[in-house]
Amino acid sequence: MSALHDLSATEQRDALHRREVSARELTAHYLDRIDRLAGPLGAFVTVVPDQALAEADRADAVLAAGDGAALTGVPLAIKDLHATAGIRTTAGTTALAEFVPPRDAWTVGLLRQSGAVVVGKSSTAELGATCYVDAVVTEHAAVTPFDPTRYSSGSSGGAATAVAAGLVPFAHGSDSAGSIRTPAATCNLVGVKPSRGLVSIAPASTFLAMGTEGPLARTVADAALLLDAMAQPWAGDLYGWRPEQSFTAALEQEIDRPMTIAMWTDAGLDSVKTDPGITAGVQATADGLRAAGHEVREMAIPARLDGDVVEALRTWFTYAAAMSAAAMAPPERYGLYTPLTQYLMGQAQAFSASDILLAQSRLAGYASAFLAAFEGVDAALTPVTTAPPVPVGHFLAGGVDTALDAMLDWSSPTPWVNFTGQPAIALPAGFTADGLPRAAQLVGRPRADAQLLQLARQVEQATPWRGIHPAVWEE
Repeated sequence: MSALHDLSATEQRDALHRREVSARELTAHYLDRIDRLAGPLGAFVTVVPDQALAEADRADAVLAAGDGAALTGVPLAIKDLHATAGIRTTAGTTALAEFVPPRDAWTVGLLRQSGAVVVGKSSTAELGATCYVDAVVTEHAAVTPFDPTRYSSGSSGGAATAVAAGLVPFAHGSDSAGSIRTPAATCNLVGVKPSRGLVSIAPASTFLAMGTEGPLARTVADAALLLDAMAQPWAGDLYGWRPEQSFTAALEQEIDRPMTIAMWTDAGLDSVKTDPGITAGVQATADGLRAAGHEVREMAIPARLDGDVVEALRTWFTYAAAMSAAAMAPPERYGLYTPLTQYLMGQAQAFSASDILLAQSRLAGYASAFLAAFEGVDAALTPVTTAPPVPVGHFLAGGVDTALDAMLDWSSPTPWVNFTGQPAIALPAGFTADGLPRAAQLVGRPRADAQLLQLARQVEQATPWRGIHPAVWEE
């Protein structure tokens, strides 16, 4: 017999509006699963059952009156990096372990206005700075439900874990260098990094604007549904824009012509070779695209992570992490940060303004090479990670001074998309011989998010994603 969590988010929304299930019943179902299953998976930092059930009751009253917004009554997890009024927001650090924001972050407010029922805060890396989520403010690291000895990546690791384990139908995430896409890859999910400016990062608008927020979901339609609720830019956004139509509506239309898609599987690092299992997943996705009538052209990676670019990436990452740490907590609490964050803060003290500007210039040149490669093509197909999910503790095995290199070695296919501001989507691409999820990344032209989702939907229709769940799904 199927359970409520077997329904997609879109199916749950429709069942709520038809009054086939109540928001209270649906929310209680997920709260029970969270209570029984979430702890060892490291999925949640904070759960708010009383508040969630009260929100569900209000949703039921709205639906009974024949009203309701796009997500009225559908349960949702918010990444703990983003402020939620009245709900503890730790940003993954003990330095903020008891912080309760007075107001919602912009996108969180939009999700509440859409009628979603917030059940709690999904676990995140400290200050969102790493591609893994360790047990810092939680008892357990965030792990993939397909193998709980391995990370679900980060920094949206808890969100991916929660969706893959059937603890929420979909989840809010954010991505500054791959933090939605790599968790999706480890958990057999769809993860969308929107184009720059589609989802507001207010009030943190910046000229660089490499970070954004987006959905983690089980299906492309569910991702589009959640993205629609998030894609309402703030009036003061430097890069804000609105799509011509909803992404849900766009998925009801077919792509109007064959697409030309560039493909590479090179990690871009001389010291790293993409795992053959990952390459096979990308090739299988290419075969599916060709079968759908699209042209897939294999090509060399447009720009490699050579010595200067890697050094620029290290400098920029260290500077950004250190500045975030300095801004998020008072100096007397810096000692509560993890050893890695304290190490990065120390390293950043040696940087001059010239070092930062030179790093930005080199990264801009690196990004431009990728943008230029889109002349004559509609999209690119690449890996999301260079290897399958890695064991807990992997990235710090060599100490804090090698952690950045270890993270880059594993996640090198993703950061360039944040520099260019293009839309990207991580899509399931089957499993390795060891039963670990693998994924492919589709990258579209700037602001061609709707077209990218349509292309992803074609891949999805040829792939048996939905019925493949980890064992915890049936518990």
